[in-house]
Amino acid sequence: MGASGQEIQWELLKGAFAAAGRPVEIGAGRCRDADAEFLYEAGRLLVREEHVAAVRDILDRLYLLPGRRRPEPERETAQGRPRPTEEPVVEPVIAGVRAIRLAFRDRDDDLRGYDTIRALRLLLDGGRVEVVDPSRPDERRTEVIEGFGTGAASLNHVVHISGDAAACPAVEPEPVPAGSPPDPGYALDRGAGEGVKVVIVDTGLDPEAAVRSPWLAGVTGQPDPGVDTANHTLNEYAGHGTFIAGVVRGVAPRAEVHVRSVINFGGGVLESDLIQALDAVLVCDHPDVISMSAGTYAYDASGMLAFQAFHERRLSHHKGVVLVVAAGNDADRKPFWPAAAPYTVSVGALAATGRGRAGFSNFGGWVDVYAPGQDLVNAFPTGTYTYREPPYDNPPRVETFHGMARWSGTSFSTPVVAGLIAARMSRTGENGRTAARSLIRKARKQAQPGVGAVLLPE
Repeated sequence: MGASGQEIQWELLKGAFAAAGRPVEIGAGRCRDADAEFLYEAGRLLVREEHVAAVRDILDRLYLLPGRRRPEPERETAQGRPRPTEEPVVEPVIAGVRAIRLAFRDRDDDLRGYDTIRALRLLLDGGRVEVVDPSRPDERRTEVIEGFGTGAASLNHVVHISGDAAACPAVEPEPVPAGSPPDPGYALDRGAGEGVKVVIVDTGLDPEAAVRSPWLAGVTGQPDPGVDTANHTLNEYAGHGTFIAGVVRGVAPRAEVHVRSVINFGGGVLESDLIQALDAVLVCDHPDVISMSAGTYAYDASGMLAFQAFHERRLSHHKGVVLVVAAGNDADRKPFWPAAAPYTVSVGALAATGRGRAGFSNFGGWVDVYAPGQDLVNAFPTGTYTYREPPYDNPPRVETFHGMARWSGTSFSTPVVAGLIAARMSRTGENGRTAARSLIRKARKQAQPGVGAVLLPE
């Protein structure tokens, strides 16, 4: 039996991060019956800055910080005085959160089996642990750790542009003939979105897309590294950001759209790096709407620590900026983060008919609204693409794309809603958050039984 979509996706992500020197592991949540649910960075924890000193003290006592296993050589300072060469173990992530690097003990002592999740569980819940001093292997002592409780520390999750059930995002893209019209089609109000800026945090933009797709004229962005123009090939996740930009422009034709290239490690990015990129979006791009078709499940019900700090210390201080996020493609009701957070607008997908929820879409009370997300058609790079997912992986299916694709996923229902928010802003003068609240109220009035609040392009 061949590998599942989830296995293929996770191996791709693990390989991409390993190549970059940031190894990641598969983890499960705190629920006792939880299966493997997410990826996280091995050997690094995110910690609230008010707990950093106390956490470092605990990890130091347990010999779980770099430099504790053996003395480090010394080097001279600029003043000629020697100082340790120990690398920094605490690194800034965003105001309010720091990353602490761990160093696990050798496998021949009593701390064998210690991993990142076990260290986190000890910090949060407390407990007793037997410690062996590396310099005195025959001596043992028991450390009693008082836990800090949920929210003090967390894993550095991998945020990715797919659900865990399949590759990007619910299925792989399908080619359609060049010159095919986009679906959803052009908005009736050709001035929709004028004066509104939408920033898409994704894989980047195919620079040639605007030449082939006139509705993308004026869209700017960082290049998509998955588009290999020299060899006319498309790597995994190539065109994801371009397709999303086309969906926004179809709904809000006059919106100013910029695409950031952020999610590029096999379709994933570490939570800490993503937060720094979002911070740069606020500082440098001055958006009204941020559209992000990515997420993950998390270790516990508190979600993702760096995102919480981003909202508290950054997003909440930017009046009117709204963050629109995909609900995920696993046909599951488990909260998918950051879509499940109260400071986002979370978007699920409707079926191709517009009636009923798409079979792949996540759902639950944490999903704010559903919009078209199945069999959408929009701009895509040109080149050959090799399929990786069953049933097209053995033998590998290869297709040539000519500038348009059909694709499904909450990745694409998300920019529908982002575009509708931009269109309403230009029409009513509301800011992003107010326009989003108004649209959600409207969506609830036209809710579908068994689905929930629904928005359709106008």
